Amino acid sequence: MKVTVVGAGAVGASCAEYVAIKNFASEVVLLDIKEGYAEGKAMDLMQTASLNGFDTKITGSTNDYSKTAGSDVAVITSGIPRKPGMTREELIGINAGIVKEVAGNLIKHSPDVTLIVVSNPMDTMTYLVHKTTGLLKNKIIGMGGALDSARFKYRLAEALEAPISDVDGMVIGGHSDTGMVPLTRLATRNSVPVSAFLSEERLNQVAEDTKVGGATLTKLLGTSAWYAPGAAVSALVQAIACDQKKIFPCSAFLEGEYGLSDISIGVPAVIGKDGLEKIVEIQLDEAEKAKIQESAEGVKKTNGLLEL
Repeated sequence: MKVTVVGAGAVGASCAEYVAIKNFASEVVLLDIKEGYAEGKAMDLMQTASLNGFDTKITGSTNDYSKTAGSDVAVITSGIPRKPGMTREELIGINAGIVKEVAGNLIKHSPDVTLIVVSNPMDTMTYLVHKTTGLLKNKIIGMGGALDSARFKYRLAEALEAPISDVDGMVIGGHSDTGMVPLTRLATRNSVPVSAFLSEERLNQVAEDTKVGGATLTKLLGTSAWYAPGAAVSALVQAIACDQKKIFPCSAFLEGEYGLSDISIGVPAVIGKDGLEKIVEIQLDEAEKAKIQESAEGVKKTNGLLEL
């Protein structure tokens, strides 16, 4: 199993580290446009191998896509990160050109690759890859929902004062501060609905804190977060590499599911060796349906800024 990560910044390097430590990939290639940067990150990570007990080979390359040839999975993290006060949507002008070029170069050298898109605005960048590459739709996955759901579970565990292993829940909809739809009604603590433990007011606060999870961290850090995004991507990569058939909320191209078409947006999906293998349609109540429709309108508005 060969994995490529394009963009050796904080998110890309964290992803590469988590993939290597899990020890399911034979090789991870880090690629970046900055001279020597990916090579340095790869060398630094390889020097942890004997300490962390992994045998995955990590190599770095400065913009040489021939080194990525034969990749089974490739992760696109490249683009500019958010700064405090910026929305994900404000990144579209710069990141669209970068993502389109990166995706084309990856497919040129690995025509059977499964692409995982991380660059923001993530749903729109995923849609761009669908519209410009010709890859089968199951081969293109947007990461956002996996990260948003992890942040949701963190906030739920915090509110419940419970171990996070007891908590389950998911976020669907767009990967934006206004587009996320945390499904508090379906969230559980060890199979018991969280509404048995938390008031409606507290659950609403959990949902709001989840939606601004990225912005909260950007304000604290001065840039986008990297540990949780890197871990979310590595979980998707592992599900593909190990054919785990796990369900993750992720940005999928819809053709009628959830009443939506011609859009990439966060919905639960089965992830396995063939990439995004099945979209799972869950029964939403009327309020949840309205929220995902509203979210989709926001994503489509951002998609309209693309030059396809």
